[in-house]
This record gives sequence, structure tokens and C-alpha cells, in this order.
Amino acid sequence: MATTVKGSSKANTGQRVGYVRVSTVDQNTARQLDGVAVDRVFTDHASGSTTKRPALAEALAFVRQGDCLVVHSMDRLARNLDDLRRIVRELTERGVSVEFVKEGQTFTGDASSPMANLMLSMLGAFAEFERALIRERQREGIAIAKQEPGKYRGRAPALTAEQVADLRAKDAAQGGKGRAALAREFSVSRQTLYQYLEPKG
Repeated sequence: MATTVKGSSKANTGQRVGYVRVSTVDQNTARQLDGVAVDRVFTDHASGSTTKRPALAEALAFVRQGDCLVVHSMDRLARNLDDLRRIVRELTERGVSVEFVKEGQTFTGDASSPMANLMLSMLGAFAEFERALIRERQREGIAIAKQEPGKYRGRAPALTAEQVADLRAKDAAQGGKGRAALAREFSVSRQTLYQYLEPKG
């Protein structure tokens, strides 16, 4: 059941603007706002912990007074509780409402009002707690899997043994110069490149 936490602004008459964030490019973005009516969608492919969310910045700059920013859930919009409260407060002060589909909450008007602030803080805290539990279960699952031979392999190597040998030969031939070009040639980051060229231990 949806709930609207109101402040002092008028009802929305503008666009419904969707914001979607998925952790990797492989995740399905359509599921987050499936069946939800929106006029436009901005999508980030980034971890929730990163501050680099260009699509969110675009969405926040795009919305105008009377618009509604629609997000699947609070943890999709913000990195933490402080971030969540700041974004919602800034939007509602501009006359933009914020709708969270999963939580069934829509914030309008002044989100710093006592009731709105209480509701936002409670739901945001629960979302943070849920994320912490998920991360803990993931760590425990990995730890258990590592104890079982052959079950946990971790991330696949970026390069094969032959590619590593080729990379090291080319690097030696260049005297350690032109490593940025080598990284582009082998489609790896410079950090990964250095890990192969200068292994520890």
C-alpha cells in the first residue's frame, strides 16, 4: 500500500522520471521499474558505494518543479542514509517529489518536516541494514565455499598464460616504456597490467 508523505508543495503535474542503478552491465535494468509508468529513464551501471553516478547527476539536473523522480527502492538511489536524506531533501525543496516503488512511499513538499524526516530515516536505516546483511551473507558464503576444494574459484584471470607471456615479451622489448599502449592492446587496466608485469613475492 502506497503512502504519500507530504510537506507544503502542490500536487505533481510534470513528468515522471525514472532512475535505475544496477551494479554491472550484465544486470537486467528493466526489472526495477517493470510495470511502472515513467516518461523518461536514466540508468547507471555502477556500484552503490561509488560516488560516480553520472546518470543520477543527469536525472537530478533534468527534473523540474512538478516532476516526480521514480526509483525502485531507496538503496538504488543513495549510498547511505545521509546521502538518501540529502537527495530527497534537495529534490523536495525544489518542488520535485520522490517515489520509492518497493517501499510504497512518495515524498513531496518539505522532506525535512518532522514526519517526513522520521519516515525517511526509518526506511533508509532499514535499507542500510538489509544491505549490510546481504554483504555479510555473501562473505560467509565465500568463506564456506573456499573451504570446499574446487568450489570457489574467484574471478577468472584477465589474460591467459600465453597472453601474459606475449605481454611480458613486448614489455621487455620496449624497455618498460609504452605500457599505456600495451594496456589498450590487451584490453586490461593499467593496474592489471602492472600486476602481470610486476608480480609480488
